[in-house]
Amino acid sequence: MKIAVIGTGYVGLVAGACFADTGNTVYCVDKDSAKIEGLKKGVIPIYEPGLDDLVKRGFEEGRLHFTTSTQEAIAQSEVVFMAVGTPGLPNGEPNLQYLKAAAEEVARAMTGYRLIVNKSTVPIGSHKVVAEWMAPHTQHSFDVVSNPEFLKEGTAIDDFLKPDRVVIGTDKESCFEKMKELYLPFVRQGNPIIHMDPVSAEMTKYACNAFLATRISFMNELSILCEKVGGDIESVRKGMTTDVRIGKHFLYAGVGYGGSCFPKDVQALVTTAKKNDVHMGIVDAAEEANRRQKHHLAKKVKSHFGSNLKGKTFGIWGLAFKPNTDDMREAPAITIIEELLAAGAEVRAFDPVAEETAKQAIKGSVMYCPNAYEVVQGADALLLVTEWNEFRHPDFDRVKLAMKTPVLFDGRNLYSPTQMREKGFTYFGIGRR
Repeated sequence: MKIAVIGTGYVGLVAGACFADTGNTVYCVDKDSAKIEGLKKGVIPIYEPGLDDLVKRGFEEGRLHFTTSTQEAIAQSEVVFMAVGTPGLPNGEPNLQYLKAAAEEVARAMTGYRLIVNKSTVPIGSHKVVAEWMAPHTQHSFDVVSNPEFLKEGTAIDDFLKPDRVVIGTDKESCFEKMKELYLPFVRQGNPIIHMDPVSAEMTKYACNAFLATRISFMNELSILCEKVGGDIESVRKGMTTDVRIGKHFLYAGVGYGGSCFPKDVQALVTTAKKNDVHMGIVDAAEEANRRQKHHLAKKVKSHFGSNLKGKTFGIWGLAFKPNTDDMREAPAITIIEELLAAGAEVRAFDPVAEETAKQAIKGSVMYCPNAYEVVQGADALLLVTEWNEFRHPDFDRVKLAMKTPVLFDGRNLYSPTQMREKGFTYFGIGRR
């Protein structure tokens, strides 16, 4: 098929590269001319394992094109994926101004029927809104389909090429069949392509993220209770995950969730519920628990060292909200570092890929180090915030020797409390004994 993808952000670029890799001709559109020129030269604006190779292969083989011209892309395409950003507003609602502008521009560029696909995370009912935006700007017919993305940053390529499921929201059988044809190469192992109405498809995206966020917040609240009563959250987790009704995913205690999806989608779902006079107490509580959890590690630091941290130096391992990404949106590291700085501390930090995005996200003076060991030089304590693989088995003898005092705050429960204490560290985990 010939496909246009409007927006070369995280979702749009991954989708475009993956569709091109299965033989489709894809035109990726972005108004940022510098980004487009960079993509033509193989410069990828985000960090996502495997994406650079996919983009390079598609571009060199002539299946993946980059342009600033919506008109050019629409003229060449039969299916148009809307993948522009919908960042959250202060009131919790998604900001739809970019989607509206893109929809109107697509409508003006149409030369005949087009299948419009909402790939952006949009409020429930947006398939109708997009159609209303487009209608005054074109005389040609079109259909709007909801096709939410379920990509996890760090594994987005595998998630797209081998999806657990594909959700297609449309009331027209012909639209479903067209979308099914497009996605069949990705589900050869039999994973389902699910046909549902557009509202249910839009709801599914929010429901999945809100449920996963709730699991994380549930475990984080349990971890605090474990600290109070003397339990170990890791033992509790193992006891829970053997129950087939519960499963093992998203049940790790830590410093809270962040990223581009969970915080924004949870807030958007709560906002939509309020507009419809529905009280979603569980989802609301999950978001509030996450806000508290982001402060928990800094509170443990202050409990040990005192509330005045002037003259103290803290090393931070990991800045991105999760491993294998440079995404700093809503990252717990921001809250933790800014709270330490506000208490007078000096902060040294290292992240394998997120240093540049961290500099834009974190307010205050942070010394960014070139490797994990320079971070701990002369530090009063080390805080593990993001569980990158290279932090799993460091040389702790070297770490201890470099530190002023061997104190470890393990924000992801990556290490064994017993082993760390045997090595001479004062160890603090999340809900650990």
